[in-house]
Amino acid sequence: MNLARACLLVAKEEYPQLCVDLYLARLDQLAEEARDRLGDETAPVVVLGEVVDLLYRRRKFRGNREAYYDPRNSYLNDVLDRGLGIPLTLGIVLLEVGWRLGLPMEGVRFPGHFLVRFQGEAYHLLIDPFHGGDARPEKDAQELLDRVYGGVVRMRPSYLRPATRREMFVRLLTNLKGVYTNVGDDVRALAVVERILMAIPTAPAENRMRGVLLARLGRHEEAVEQLERYLRVAPGASDVPRIEALLRDLREGRNPVDGSEWQ
Repeated sequence: MNLARACLLVAKEEYPQLCVDLYLARLDQLAEEARDRLGDETAPVVVLGEVVDLLYRRRKFRGNREAYYDPRNSYLNDVLDRGLGIPLTLGIVLLEVGWRLGLPMEGVRFPGHFLVRFQGEAYHLLIDPFHGGDARPEKDAQELLDRVYGGVVRMRPSYLRPATRREMFVRLLTNLKGVYTNVGDDVRALAVVERILMAIPTAPAENRMRGVLLARLGRHEEAVEQLERYLRVAPGASDVPRIEALLRDLREGRNPVDGSEWQ
């Protein structure tokens, strides 16, 4: 998967006039700028330092603490234009520039806060893309976890599992889904859920959510079909009685679906 292109194609649905290739070229230009300043230097840790300096010191990329749930933080074109984002999208920018320079980097499925791992020959670094590219040895991961959970969660090896490009793409869509469901924008939320299902067609929670959103939008026949599919995919789910009750109401012409109960 071309991660940057996939993310920009999501943004193109919100911005129909968006030129995907132009923004891919922006990432190319960032990598070229770093390469020009490096000259003949190829040591990976030095290259990494130059990329972090370029993005966070000279180009002023930063985490959007003031409006964390602004949907623009999840659209890669907006992140490149505004220099503002959430951990995931800032991490994708860091990864895309680093990959263009041959750096051994990968996303990390850290709980509640996306990280980037630099895989050096002598040691690994964890980079926090939301906090200025702060980097520390992987052995200090507990400190990063404390930043998110205030010291009440203990580190586990599973928290440092690498994230595939598909998983990062789905995580971006999941963030957008949360933003739009929280503000009651069912049309945009449905579009995002349908993109998640293109990436992982058998995701039970997304099958259910699509059915609920269709019901909210008055598309009852499609909602019934979708929720029946969900029951086939997840017959042992704990919410089966609720879904069956919802199906009965929909078949009888009632629409009891409200907001928060089904998020």
